[in-house]
Amino acid sequence: MGLHEKTKSFFNNRWLVFVASMWVQSCSGLGYLFGSISPVIKKSMGYNQRQIAMLGVAKDIGDAIGFIPGSLCEIAPIWVVLFIGVVQNFVGYGLVWLTTTHTLPELPLWVLCVCIFVGTNGETYFNTGALVSGVQNFPKNRGPVVGILKGFAGLSGAILTQVYTIFNFPDQSSIIFLVAVGPTIVILSVMFMVRPVGGHRQGRESDDTSFVFLYSVCLILAAYLLGVLILQDLIVLNQITVTLLTVGLLILVLLPIAIPVFLVFFSENLPEERLLLNEDEKKDGNEMIMSEMEDEKTSEVDLLSAYERQKRISHLQARLVQAVADGAVRVKRRKKGPRRGEDFTLMQALVKADFLLMFFSLVLASGSGLTIIDNLGQMCQSLGYENPHIFVSMISIWNFLGRVGGGYFSEIIVRKYAYPRPIAMGVVQVVMAGSLFYYAIGAPSAIYIVSVVIGLCYGAHWAIFPSTASELFGLKSFGALYNCLALASPTGSLIFSGVIASGIYDYEAKKQMTINHRIFQDNEELTCYGTICYSITCGILSALCVIAVALSMTVVYRTKGVYAQLYGNSRT
Repeated sequence: MGLHEKTKSFFNNRWLVFVASMWVQSCSGLGYLFGSISPVIKKSMGYNQRQIAMLGVAKDIGDAIGFIPGSLCEIAPIWVVLFIGVVQNFVGYGLVWLTTTHTLPELPLWVLCVCIFVGTNGETYFNTGALVSGVQNFPKNRGPVVGILKGFAGLSGAILTQVYTIFNFPDQSSIIFLVAVGPTIVILSVMFMVRPVGGHRQGRESDDTSFVFLYSVCLILAAYLLGVLILQDLIVLNQITVTLLTVGLLILVLLPIAIPVFLVFFSENLPEERLLLNEDEKKDGNEMIMSEMEDEKTSEVDLLSAYERQKRISHLQARLVQAVADGAVRVKRRKKGPRRGEDFTLMQALVKADFLLMFFSLVLASGSGLTIIDNLGQMCQSLGYENPHIFVSMISIWNFLGRVGGGYFSEIIVRKYAYPRPIAMGVVQVVMAGSLFYYAIGAPSAIYIVSVVIGLCYGAHWAIFPSTASELFGLKSFGALYNCLALASPTGSLIFSGVIASGIYDYEAKKQMTINHRIFQDNEELTCYGTICYSITCGILSALCVIAVALSMTVVYRTKGVYAQLYGNSRT
């Protein structure tokens, strides 16, 4: 091909779309920055901790409700979905910034809650647009695609925080300005690239190498960010050094663009690559076979040689003939509805004990993790740390590693041992309970332990429970099932942060004022100091995580037979 044809091919390359989606996702985890912006809002508006907690709950609800963008993706181009998200993010957080800088008259608390909700809800449009285009362009690599994209969403808080340091803004409220403007600039720049472009349904031989390269970049990026945070915590860096470190970070974020550049401009199309099936092949019945193969649970299907794939197709043809022969009998047996492992609708899943057990386990554990994330800024201030951004970034990095690690290790559990995937969730919740108890007893360096462990465990939940839901209740209504389970986190945060954590914080702050012979005035900002501000809360959350473990292990017990049937034949 000539340069013109290669350039055209480059802009229609699915790897370019995937890289652009990664950049979109690097702006779609703004909710994790709430720990940085909440102290700014509290100080500027004179709010108490209960009022800040209400803003946090509005943020969590906005981050969880994604039904509209999910439906919109079916009828509108992806760029429309992304543009709506940009408008919501810019308007919502823009109004918050104008209010905290007193450019606008002081808005009531409920109005700020609406602004936070609208701004954070823009993330759901970013997430949905990026994930839908990624899965449609890589139908045979959905696991790696979703894992990497969700990982970048987890890293976004740390990336934006580091970018914030190079501007040397004169006031702290500028972090809210960056949240409003930064994603707007990035996503408007790439939103027309993020779209389904087709691709090779059976994959290409170069895909495995490309995914390995991306995983390496992600891990290097996480290690780099962690190293920068430790360096900034240990020594005072001048502005030039901070700028150079941030430039290095941006280079790592941009580095994946090397994949489509290399594939288009520096490689040849190999004849042995497995290409897209043509329309004639689809019409003769192979579409049904390939759909059946896509439902196969063994990870080796995409790695088979052409000869072995043909043998597998022949085997599946025989199975389909047999299925037609006894289809009527099977339909009669299933009048009571689907069984676990088959396709459920949302209403069918809502009356199943396993679904409800998973939901309430997430309410207790994921809700506890989100409570810590939302209150991390106040926790740091209560312990005398002047810069909570470091801990917010740290929890963002470990959130990313939790998503990658949770998906990887839970996959080993089901593939190699055919154990139920929820056992991984139970292990994660045990670790979470231990870290919260460690903070509750006032142990040394507890804030560091909590930042690492909560980030790791909260992220792991988001890798484990979507896979579990798809295995137990099918893929037909996966979007509705996923969004329903995603409501568990804000539901828990509404209670744990909005009532328990804020109530205890304000009580301890008033108690300290009384000891210091001060009288609390209405609308006065309450500030609590010491580990006591959150130690009782962490003790309660630790106990709730133990209950979540019991619920998860109940799901494990109930689904052992299901997972043995799904994965028993794939054990090595």
